Amino acid sequence: MRGEAVEAGFAWPRGWRRIPLAEAGKWLSGGTPSTSNDAYWNGDIPWISAASLKSFRIADSDRRLTRMGAANGSRLVGEGTVLFIVRGMSLKSEFRIGVTAREVAFGQDCKAVIPVEGIDPHFLAHAIQVRTPKILGMVEETSHGTGRLDTARLQALEIGVPPLAEQRRIVAAHAAFERRIAVVEKVLQKLRVAEAALVARATAGAQVRVKLGSWLHGIEAGKSPLAEDTPAGEGEWGVLKVSAVQRGWFNAVENKVVRDPTLINSRFEVRPGDLIMTRANTEDLVGLACVAHNPPGCLMLSDKTLRLIVDHSIADPEFIELVLMEPGVRRQVKAAATGTSGSMKNIGQDAIKGLLVPDVSLDDQRRTVAVRAASKARTDSLRKQLVKLRAIQQGMVEDLLGPRPVP
Repeated sequence: MRGEAVEAGFAWPRGWRRIPLAEAGKWLSGGTPSTSNDAYWNGDIPWISAASLKSFRIADSDRRLTRMGAANGSRLVGEGTVLFIVRGMSLKSEFRIGVTAREVAFGQDCKAVIPVEGIDPHFLAHAIQVRTPKILGMVEETSHGTGRLDTARLQALEIGVPPLAEQRRIVAAHAAFERRIAVVEKVLQKLRVAEAALVARATAGAQVRVKLGSWLHGIEAGKSPLAEDTPAGEGEWGVLKVSAVQRGWFNAVENKVVRDPTLINSRFEVRPGDLIMTRANTEDLVGLACVAHNPPGCLMLSDKTLRLIVDHSIADPEFIELVLMEPGVRRQVKAAATGTSGSMKNIGQDAIKGLLVPDVSLDDQRRTVAVRAASKARTDSLRKQLVKLRAIQQGMVEDLLGPRPVP
């Protein structure tokens, strides 16, 4: 079987085999056992789906099957199997892939490849992953609006395969970067725990709760004009993606460029110091907010983001940002958010105004924000370090695994 030709002007290094993915291993499809049969679920076998495949090392899932469930409608694979998403909303922006670290079952939104002898599973996953731009270009939209990858086209995609010893050296180099990244992420997690403790201390003495709306002059909703799925460049207008609002920080690069000047409305532009909230997101992220410190110009609020107009004589925007991460407030948000299980959740403006927050004086709010500032500076530094490490890692992987320009 011939694969899709490598792009003109590029070739694999000397000594590498050039093969289509169909020849890289045994391909398997998954499935979903009947959800109405209790004997199939809540066992000890992780069931991997488009929603649960989120890390490269695949070892667990929030849904598990029994042996009976795995034998009736799903598929079992062992450690060292490459799994990737072939159907789902995530395919519109990312290609999720990983390697199993134990026996798992998987659903019909995934494909599995058991590598042939002579191909390391981690190398195979990285070799496929580095072709992500090409793979995302193959994604088709279904009648339900989800992304779908055609198996035949994917199997025809070519990868380069060096001798096994070289494969393992490449995997080891990648793993070294992963260890460095994991250390930084662990420190970041500790800082997030410390930040949560800070909020708990700041609100522990507050016996009274007030409605969040009493701290606001109002809420402004954004709009989502027709936009391209690429970030706005310098001097271009963009509309925020919901992922621009992160836990405790504003990620301005998460936006889509708006080309049509008639769709640009400066009234929705994000201003320095704005408190931006997610109106629609996953259950864990809906209703979170962050202060937009020094945002670039020409960014508009989307219809999935809101601007909370804070009464600065009563409340500090950064304190509200912290309070909206407090467990008690998060429970209120989850209870107020609407949407079916597993889908995008929405929270309305009235529900936001009605959230009960600890009645903390403005002076105490500011003291808490000042203490947090030192931690946040450390967090921001680590986050920048992570971005740099991942960029270097990506460049290294592309250099090692991707086709190279022909001299």
